[in-house]
Amino acid sequence: MMGDRGEPWIEQFFMRKDRAFWILQTCGWLGYGLLRFLNGLVNKMGLEYLAPTLISTATGFSLSLIMAAVFRHIVRYRAPVVWSVSALVVFLCAAPFSIIEVWGFSIFFAPTWEPHGLQFLGTILIDVTVLTAWTALYYSINYYLMLRHQMESMLALSAQAHAAQLKMLRYQLNPHFLFNTLNSISTLVMLKETERATAMLSRLSSFLRYSLVGEPSHMVTLEQEARALELYLDIERMRFEERLRVSFEISPAAQEALLPSLLLQPLVENAIKYAVAPSEDGADICLKAEVLANRLCITISDTGPGFSVGAKHSDSSGVGLANIRDRLSQAYGDDHRFELGANEPHGVVVRIEIPFQRTARATVDMEAAE
Repeated sequence: MMGDRGEPWIEQFFMRKDRAFWILQTCGWLGYGLLRFLNGLVNKMGLEYLAPTLISTATGFSLSLIMAAVFRHIVRYRAPVVWSVSALVVFLCAAPFSIIEVWGFSIFFAPTWEPHGLQFLGTILIDVTVLTAWTALYYSINYYLMLRHQMESMLALSAQAHAAQLKMLRYQLNPHFLFNTLNSISTLVMLKETERATAMLSRLSSFLRYSLVGEPSHMVTLEQEARALELYLDIERMRFEERLRVSFEISPAAQEALLPSLLLQPLVENAIKYAVAPSEDGADICLKAEVLANRLCITISDTGPGFSVGAKHSDSSGVGLANIRDRLSQAYGDDHRFELGANEPHGVVVRIEIPFQRTARATVDMEAAE
């Protein structure tokens, strides 16, 4: 059964611990008194048995409050201390419980009987059993609440660590890209090509703003990711001009697919660094994306020298392929595929396969980055 806020009723009941204690305490001892009185009626003790039953119930109720005060201070101690002190407290409380119970029985139900000495402890075994059961219930509930609190704390810490790791992975922009871009802008300024320098700086600003605008744990559509790649490629085209040739082949269904933001930029950056930059003729880079069997399949291929010369393709500085693997694992666990292979007749191809997810509204607003 779920509560009004979607939480199990037991979670809501113990949300206010003090209130829950008094409800259980009152209901429990009322139930104890009712059972005692019904037992007396079954044994033909009559209504006269009501008075000693009320005395016994009130005594147990009061003594259990004293026990609760003691247990509250030792509940977090080590087990040997808790159980030793608890056993001592149970026996110390069971003695007056038995004395008062026997006294009430003799005064209100059997006035002709006058107990003496050890006769006042005639019900101590029953009272020890009752108080032991109360103690077991008290610790069971408190240990349950402590365990639940620890689990909530662990989940919160795990979520914080997960978010921190995502931020670390998300914000690892390749320093070479920033260095080369700023160096190109500086060169354009020195050559007094202010329009190109301004345009390049504007694109860099838009791209960096996009990279910081959303939470790293959020997702964007592939269409938005492609627009972010265009911002990045506009910067690189000003450096490489005709040597950099990029094509996008994204199916309409794939455009709506969700994926972690800036997941593809490092792969395109690697392709530029190891396929376009070393060659005088540059290289072609192609990004393909389609939805097959409810899976988003993405390939990024280049026509560079391939593994023979570009073996470092998989070990670039800054954001490398290991970063992409980590982000995919953070987002999808084992439900993803990430492969690096040769592109025939030459070059490198990267394949990504993730679950197809779609939403009507994007998490990161590209308009905020432009």
